[in-house]
Amino acid sequence: MKKTIKTLKSMKEKGEKITALTAYETLFAGLLDDSDIDLILVGDSAGMVFAGHETTIPVTMDEMIYHTRSVRRAVKNALLVADMPFMSYQTSVQDALQNAGRLLKEGGAEAIKMEGGSRIVEQVKACVEAGIPVMGHLGMTPQSVNQFGGFKTQGKKDDDAEILKKDALELEKAGVFAIVLEKIPAELAKMISEALTIPTIGIGAGPHTDGQILVTQDMLGMYEKFKPKFVRLYASMAAEIKSAVKEYAKDIREGNFPNKDESF
Repeated sequence: MKKTIKTLKSMKEKGEKITALTAYETLFAGLLDDSDIDLILVGDSAGMVFAGHETTIPVTMDEMIYHTRSVRRAVKNALLVADMPFMSYQTSVQDALQNAGRLLKEGGAEAIKMEGGSRIVEQVKACVEAGIPVMGHLGMTPQSVNQFGGFKTQGKKDDDAEILKKDALELEKAGVFAIVLEKIPAELAKMISEALTIPTIGIGAGPHTDGQILVTQDMLGMYEKFKPKFVRLYASMAAEIKSAVKEYAKDIREGNFPNKDESF
């Protein structure tokens, strides 16, 4: 069954947990879509996982459109959401509208995601009024990594927690259909989730959100540069891939590949 933003709202109302993962290209997107994932995010985390940058900041609109278009070709059932990259929406309402529209028109996304709270409310309102579904993102927002001084947990102090709760309510009022809560205390995520009528999707925000998302390569054990505390490994594919490649190279060097049955 095709998932939509209304599906997610209904799931929250029924107490059903939302499942979400990231994808940046057709092969993985198809595997996720065939596995009954509710939401696939074309994250600007592609800048780190796919392109090897230290942060998400270098990612461009053209790169996000390329990745989204690649994922779109394989996704038939999941809701497809694409990240708005750094400085594609912070600069003005007009820039936000134009770039969000590009992700839908050129990339094939069904919704877009923006990071931030009260400072992006006008951009959110404009996009929603134009018919573009918007997902919010609060807490440890990776595009603000330099402002935070690293990928640090947010909302630990009472004042910061109050700001996050206020931002969540403002985003809901502005029309977002869901909010990602990243790397905040579990009890704060619970309070925010209970205060909202829209779904929350956590990443490093404890078990009380309405759903969970991880970077696919992280949960499959493919991205070895670092392993955040909130990631559970469901496979160790980096080791398996290296082992397979070494065996392949060994067979070539020893003259065992290709054999007669693998030749014409």
